[in-house]
Amino acid sequence: MPADHYTYRVTWSPEDGEHVGLCAEFPSLSWLARSPDAALKGIRAMVADTIADMKKNGESVPEPFAEKRYSGEFRVRIPPEQHRALAMLAAEQGVSLNRLVSMKLAA
Repeated sequence: MPADHYTYRVTWSPEDGEHVGLCAEFPSLSWLARSPDAALKGIRAMVADTIADMKKNGESVPEPFAEKRYSGEFRVRIPPEQHRALAMLAAEQGVSLNRLVSMKLAA
């Protein structure tokens, strides 16, 4: 799996006083650098090295989020009282419970 297919993010770390490069598919990895560009370059190289090491050791490499297929469905457990309140709100708004929850998640 090419390292450039993964999901990267660079953010500022106030604790470290530097930019930190992160990869969503490898949450235990990070790279600190003085510039955002260097943080991104560092985390990408670290991910590439990690993938090579995992392959060498016969470990399975995480699939990039961009290449996964998503059904658009997931199940959420909530207390019955909250379920009732949401169902009533959906009925009052004239929408399905699914539509109401989808709109709330999108907001």
